[in-house]
Amino acid sequence: MVSKRIGRDAGGKRKFLAIIDATPECGRAASYAARRAKASGGGAVLLYIIEPADFQHWLGVEKIMRAEAEAEAHSRLSKVAEEIRESVGVEPELVVREGKTIEEITALIEADREIAILVLAAGDSSEGPGPLVSSIAGKGAAFPIPVTIVPATLTDEEIESLC
Repeated sequence: MVSKRIGRDAGGKRKFLAIIDATPECGRAASYAARRAKASGGGAVLLYIIEPADFQHWLGVEKIMRAEAEAEAHSRLSKVAEEIRESVGVEPELVVREGKTIEEITALIEADREIAILVLAAGDSSEGPGPLVSSIAGKGAAFPIPVTIVPATLTDEEIESLC
């Protein structure tokens, strides 16, 4: 059971959480989350999760691999955040976590009681809606907050009109 959300009535602000990864569709989720945050006076949180690797290497190699993964996470988050700042005018919170994706999403939702909506974007490839949406739909993973899935084919103008 997740802690009760801190709503506007209690002095909080509704935050929209978007997951940032290497998929092209994650930008759609970030765009939607930022636009909804702006329209509702809330905030946008961008989360990048570094999946734990099976480190069977020497300690030095493991450190290099972790450093590279962290650099990639910060680079990707910075790029998406800059796009959000320019196109929407919202300053998103940036979070990097290491662990299993579903567990880290749930842990962040529990830690930040203002997060009220999880925003994901579906891919438009013939292989399916994307790894995160597929894993959630396929395994029946449930989150303690509503989940919004944005079609990857929506343009910025269409997202703007929906928000």
